[in-house]
Amino acid sequence: MLPMARNILIIEDDAEILRVLETVLTFHDFEVTGLDRTDDIIGAVKAYNPDLVLTDYMLPGLNGGRICQLIKGNEDTRHIPVILISAYHEQAIALVNFGYDAFVPKPFDINKLVKTINRFLN
Repeated sequence: MLPMARNILIIEDDAEILRVLETVLTFHDFEVTGLDRTDDIIGAVKAYNPDLVLTDYMLPGLNGGRICQLIKGNEDTRHIPVILISAYHEQAIALVNFGYDAFVPKPFDINKLVKTINRFLN
């Protein structure tokens, strides 16, 4: 029997980065849904039922910090790991208040990103 696919919701407004993430994570046997933005993260989480959310920090509409706060502040979704990715490394310390489970700086090493994801899903 095959293991169940692990679902990842990616929120990234840079189309090229989103395409690379979708390609690489699909190659690593994840089910991937990519969005370039969301103004209703709880609705998106309920619709896609991810096992993990990977979000950029700088996004149009809700930024990644607010997305994380909303997920972690909702009783139905707070168990879902959230990985925040951002080119703004120096803000990582301040961003910890958003409650993310891991922070990955851009540009990221794809192997380290996959290891970080697997740490939360295995």
